[in-house]
Amino acid sequence: MAFLLSILLCSSAYCVPALATEPGSDDSQLGETYLIPVGRAVGIKLFARGVLVVAISDLKSDGQTKSPAKDCGLKVGDIISQVNETDLESTEQMQSFLQENGEQPIRLAVARNGRNLSITIAPLRCADGVWRLGAWIRDSMAGIGTITFYDPQSGRFGALGHGITDVDTAMLMPLSSGAIMNTSVKAVKRGESGSPGELKGDFDLTQDAGQVYANTANGIFGTAENPNFLTDQKALPVAKNGEAETGAATILANIEGDTVTEYSVEIVKIYAGNQNSRNMLLRVTDQRLLDAAGGIVQGMSGSPILQNGRLIGAVTHVLVNDPTQGYGIFIDNMLDAAG
Repeated sequence: MAFLLSILLCSSAYCVPALATEPGSDDSQLGETYLIPVGRAVGIKLFARGVLVVAISDLKSDGQTKSPAKDCGLKVGDIISQVNETDLESTEQMQSFLQENGEQPIRLAVARNGRNLSITIAPLRCADGVWRLGAWIRDSMAGIGTITFYDPQSGRFGALGHGITDVDTAMLMPLSSGAIMNTSVKAVKRGESGSPGELKGDFDLTQDAGQVYANTANGIFGTAENPNFLTDQKALPVAKNGEAETGAATILANIEGDTVTEYSVEIVKIYAGNQNSRNMLLRVTDQRLLDAAGGIVQGMSGSPILQNGRLIGAVTHVLVNDPTQGYGIFIDNMLDAAG
């Protein structure tokens, strides 16, 4: 299986209002939740809290091979948040600091598996005159995914149905800030057995469509006060866990331009217990989607799943060996993760 965020490139805390109920309806008196199922593809960019170590490498200096990062105990997956008690915000900041610091040992504040560590490391001057640590680091990621829901009363949205993880370490990207951007889907690479397809699109870099406040295992979440990714979708009641059932359903997906289309699917199996982002197995039955994309492709992550007039969840994964099938998450699990 494969996550469905189509990756293109190598938080602040917010107060989250309550979810909406349909005004003036009998259901609102019972506290039933209504959300707008969206289905629009958007560009997503995340900036890490500190920098993430994605690889440790050897360096050549004075005819010898050394690795300061390896020698001091730095590991892949470590998050470096400070250098000499100064907050670290980007790879460029780290590079500038190393060149200014020269050969003097530096202190790194490192987070590893929930523990905070202090590591001292001595930079090494390489043959090209550049000071390095022997650690490859990353501070941001971007890609295409799909908005699952929008709450017009709180301005909150949810997307993807799974977290954004680093492509090298598979770790959840620690979030400092993030945003979504309007995207026009320009092409679809068809999915085939053993080779997941993907959406390809152009980002609107002139303005952000919303801000991301959380990157969780069950989706990313943010706020958008004036969302221009909405069209004419109407709010639907939200299904509770246990209300989804095997059988006919539909998904909302954006595989061309900015048009959202409803496609038929079948819920093949419902999984008992807490399976995180794999609560149900679905199969695409709509020939239009099979002809255009081969089924489920990367970038469709977050596509809303509708059944019996309710929003029941979102598409999260594709089966690599069978792109006509994939997994989905219950909407309740996304909302629990949203805070």
